[in-house]
Amino acid sequence: MPEKTKLIYWIKYIFKKFKKKINITIRVVSIKEIKNLNQKYRGKNTPTNILSFPFINHPYKKSLLIGNLIICNKIMQIEAKKQRKEINEHWAHIIIHGGLHLMGYNHIKNKEANTMENLEIKILKKMGYKNPYIK
Repeated sequence: MPEKTKLIYWIKYIFKKFKKKINITIRVVSIKEIKNLNQKYRGKNTPTNILSFPFINHPYKKSLLIGNLIICNKIMQIEAKKQRKEINEHWAHIIIHGGLHLMGYNHIKNKEANTMENLEIKILKKMGYKNPYIK
């Protein structure tokens, strides 16, 4: 698993780009727990690498908390090995991907997916990482 300082750097980098001061919670969980959460909240009975849960602010209460990222380290390791990626590079990508979800980006429709992926690629490139979508 990446060092805490790396996680903080990746999070700060993405939200600095959007000039947002934020707080998020990152939880690292087992395959069993992420599978259960994916089933409960997305109706998918499979494990996944990350789940993003945006926090909806009450209109009369100011909060910097924008949401939670739930990540499965074991899935991240399996994916990085399978995709022949350096583990920190994969983590950076998935943290940025999840962070964009917390800010309202999505990839359900092709146009949304292209916008989100291009933004991920651009941010990762500025951080010195390769395009995660090139095999």
